Amino acid sequence: MFEKLTNKITDAFRFVTGKSSISEKNIEDAVEAIKMALLEADVNLRVVRRFVNSTIEEAKGEKVMRSVDPGQQFIKIVHDKLVSFLGDDNPESRALKLRGPDVISVILMLGLQGSGKTTSSAKLALRLKKEGRKPLLVACDLIRPAAMEQLAVLGGQIGIPVYKEDYDAKASSAKDSVKVYQNALAWAKKNMIDTLIIDTTGRMQIDEPMMQELSRLKNTANPDEMLLVADAMTGQAAADIAKTFDEKIGLTGVVLSKFDSDTRGGAALSLKTVTGKPLKFTGTGEKPEDFEPFHPERIAGRILGMGDVVSLVEKAQEVIDEKQALELQKKMEKENFTLGDWLDQIRSMKKMGSLQKMLEMIPGMQGQISEEDIDKAELKTQEAILSSMTLKERDNHLIIGPPRRSRIARGSGTSVAEVARLLKKFEKMRVMMKKMAKGKMQMPPGMSF
Repeated sequence: MFEKLTNKITDAFRFVTGKSSISEKNIEDAVEAIKMALLEADVNLRVVRRFVNSTIEEAKGEKVMRSVDPGQQFIKIVHDKLVSFLGDDNPESRALKLRGPDVISVILMLGLQGSGKTTSSAKLALRLKKEGRKPLLVACDLIRPAAMEQLAVLGGQIGIPVYKEDYDAKASSAKDSVKVYQNALAWAKKNMIDTLIIDTTGRMQIDEPMMQELSRLKNTANPDEMLLVADAMTGQAAADIAKTFDEKIGLTGVVLSKFDSDTRGGAALSLKTVTGKPLKFTGTGEKPEDFEPFHPERIAGRILGMGDVVSLVEKAQEVIDEKQALELQKKMEKENFTLGDWLDQIRSMKKMGSLQKMLEMIPGMQGQISEEDIDKAELKTQEAILSSMTLKERDNHLIIGPPRRSRIARGSGTSVAEVARLLKKFEKMRVMMKKMAKGKMQMPPGMSF
C-alpha cells in the first residue's frame, strides 16, 4: 500500500544519513522532501503541517545535532512522529470495548455506500467468533435490499447467523431500522447471542435523513462501539467523512477497508489526527479472514521500509501448528522431508495471503520485488503436479518411474519434463533443508519452497 510513500521518504533520508554531523540545512531539506511525499500521498494538509513543524522542532535540538549517529536519530524521530499521527502505543485504546458474555454487546457499523461496510461487518463477526464470542449479524440497511442479501450470503459462508426481515412495503418494520434492531435483540436473547453487529443504512453521500435514522438507532440501541468503515482508496476524503460522522453521530473508532489496494496512504495518516478517534481494524483482502487489528508502530515501520516481522510471524502462527513445525524440522534434519510435506507447505503459504505482501513485511524488501517478479504460475504448477500424485508416491518419490511420471503429467496438465524437473528440484531441496535445519547454511537467495 505504501510503496511510493516509502520510496520517497527513504530518498529523503539521504540528506541526513551517513554523516558524522548534520546541519539545520540538512534537516530542512530532509523534512521538505518528506512533506512533499506526504502531500503526494494525499495526506490532509493540516496533518502535514503539524507533522513537519513538530519534526523540525525536535530534530533541530541538540539531541540530534550532536548525536553519535544523527542520521539514525533523525529516522527515529520521524518513526515516532508517524506512530503518534497513526495512533498511539497503547493497544487498549484500539481494543473493542465489549461487555461480558452475560450481557449483549452492540456494535453499529457506519459508512457510506460502497465503503465496504457490509463486508467489514462479516469480517468483524468472524474475528469475534474466533475469539470465543457468539455474534449475530443484523441487516439494518433497509434502503438497499441487495445489502441484506449480501449479508445473508456472507454469514452463510462463515457460519454466523444473520437476522434479516423479508422486505414488505406494508410491514411496519419495512423502513424502520429501529424495529428491526428490537426484533433482532429479542431473537438474540432467545438464542444465547452475546454480540450484535448491525449493518446500518448507507448512502452515496451524507444526508440529513440518513443521519436522523442513525441517531434514532443509536439512541435506542445504546451501542458499545460505533465504528465507521472508511475506504482507504478515498485518501484524505475518508478523514473528512469520518469527521462529519463523528460530529453528527459520534464514533468510537474507524475501520479502514481496502487497505491492501494500490492507494497512497493518505487516509491512514490523516484519520487519527483529524478525528481524534483510533483506527481499530484494517481490511487487507477479499477473504473473510483478511481483517487485522491496526498497529501504528508496525505501519510506521512499513512506511519507513523497516518491514513488519511481528505481523508476518503472527500470520504464520495462524496457519502453522507448532507441533507440526517441530515434526517438520526433525524430518528436515533426517532428510525425511517428503513430497507430501512440500505440498502442505505450499498450501500453508497460500493461506497466509499474498506472497508479495509477505515479502514486504521483511525489512528491506519493501519495493524491491514487484508482482511481476513473483512466479505464481510456478507455484500453481508445483501444486498441480504434487496433487496429481498418490499418497504412496508423495511418501516415497523414488518409486516415481517413467510410467508414473506420464500419468502424473496427464493428471496435472503438465509435461513429463516438468514432472522430472520438480523431482530433481526436490532432491536438491532435501539436501539444502537438511543443512539449514542443522544450522550449516542459510537459505539461498531466490530459493522458493
